[in-house]
Amino acid sequence: MDMLWSGWGDPAKATPLPDSVTALLRDLLGVKPHGTGPVELEGIDVPASPLTAAAHRALRDAVGDETHVRTDAESRIRHTRGKSTPDLLRIRRGDVADLPAAVVLPAGHDEVLAVLRACGAHDLALVPFGGGTSVVGGLAPEQRGSHRRPFVALDLRRMDGLLALDPVSRTATLQPGLRAPQAEALLAEHGFTLGHFPQSYEWATVGGFAAARSSGQASAGYGRFDEMVLGLTLATPEGTLEAGRAPRSAAGPDLRQLVLGSEGAFGVITSVTVRLRPLPHTRVYEGWRFASFEEGATALRRLAQDGPRPTVLRLSDETETLIGLAQPDAIGAPGAPGAPQPAGCQAIAGYEGTAEDVAHRRERAAAVLRACGGTCLGEEPGERWAHGRYSAPYLRDALLDVGAFAETLETAAFWSRVPELYAAVRSALTTTLTESGTPPLVMCHISHVYENGASLYFTVVSAQGEDPVAHWAPAKRAASEAILAAGGTISHHHGVGTDHRDGYVREAGPLGVQALRAVKQRLDPGGLLNPGVLLPLD
Repeated sequence: MDMLWSGWGDPAKATPLPDSVTALLRDLLGVKPHGTGPVELEGIDVPASPLTAAAHRALRDAVGDETHVRTDAESRIRHTRGKSTPDLLRIRRGDVADLPAAVVLPAGHDEVLAVLRACGAHDLALVPFGGGTSVVGGLAPEQRGSHRRPFVALDLRRMDGLLALDPVSRTATLQPGLRAPQAEALLAEHGFTLGHFPQSYEWATVGGFAAARSSGQASAGYGRFDEMVLGLTLATPEGTLEAGRAPRSAAGPDLRQLVLGSEGAFGVITSVTVRLRPLPHTRVYEGWRFASFEEGATALRRLAQDGPRPTVLRLSDETETLIGLAQPDAIGAPGAPGAPQPAGCQAIAGYEGTAEDVAHRRERAAAVLRACGGTCLGEEPGERWAHGRYSAPYLRDALLDVGAFAETLETAAFWSRVPELYAAVRSALTTTLTESGTPPLVMCHISHVYENGASLYFTVVSAQGEDPVAHWAPAKRAASEAILAAGGTISHHHGVGTDHRDGYVREAGPLGVQALRAVKQRLDPGGLLNPGVLLPLD
């Protein structure tokens, strides 16, 4: 099934906001319904594909079948940009400025190499396309000057197999187009799990996880996706790069780390070898309440540094807790939002593993959380979070439908800098949007913890204003400036794309960027791959 072209996910799961929530948005933020929804897909004016007959034949020959080179309007629309709020606002009004010339569906590594050769021969750019869930402009190549090179969206959905499984070493080799639920189902047949459950889980792919350095909601227990990768294969215009032949190595710099996070700018990931964990026998999620975000963050730091570490560990600030976004599927339910709520911040602690291990870690962690001022709320808040853990993007679409603007951004820093970073980003967003005439609601949670630091995930809701895309741009710039000034990273798990590219250039520094340009030049001398993503055009 394809994702909703004008929004997120499965259209059957989309639900409108209750009238009570719409009224609250009107009274609190001045949100005014626009009265019109997305344009009809069939009504979008789609120009004819600029693909030449010769290029079409070359691509067809590369993938072996005419049906795997698609130039129809619907296929091209469905592969236009990603799923950030600006992306959706543009496509909902019929803006197809970033339309691919064709959608090509290879079946394996050799066909990807053949497609790259065809693109090089016919001056076509190429953008790898997994689940289409990018929220940082990672699927719209940048074009400059009078020569606007057409591009091909390389849809990897046919590359969706489990290539190998080693139960002794607990590793599996997966193809990049395998969606996360499919991967979990295949591994579960052998008694294993990957343990990677980001908010995009239902739609994102294994290749996308690697290309963007994804981090799942259970990262406290299972780790980030880049920590799971033991090997990978990269198809480039200059040939094949293989990286990783042992769990760890001292044989020079780790080339896996060069590919992870490269977002299709250096090549197309065609297989990923990952480490596995046994399927957990027991899963328990529970809620905790702290008097303040500072107090809760201290408790999370204690567990992250000294243990025992839960599998899931996250903390909502006072505003996110009050609004009820800690359980997105409960927004609008009786008692939330708008009804009196206990003061403070809600945390979620989850435990997965054997029954004995879960009971042991849970008991010891509870002692730490209580010592830090926490009050246990029982399993009900935790189970509600687990039930609605993938619901937030659907809520975002419902907010857009009633005239609200809703977007997210994330960062990370060392523990000592987290308070300053939190305050700086909140201030930048609130000040900029208020000055533009759309005062926002700014919410935040700690979504991933490490021994030495944590990530901060911000959600912003405001009225859309006359031009919501233009209204968001200065706020995003101000937040990015605040992140860099406060010592945070420009992205913790969303990636760089084009949206964060300028901040990444500053974070990497001139010499770092020059080194990456040298890699790009060697692997992709024609600049075919995802132009302008990750690195600026020359």
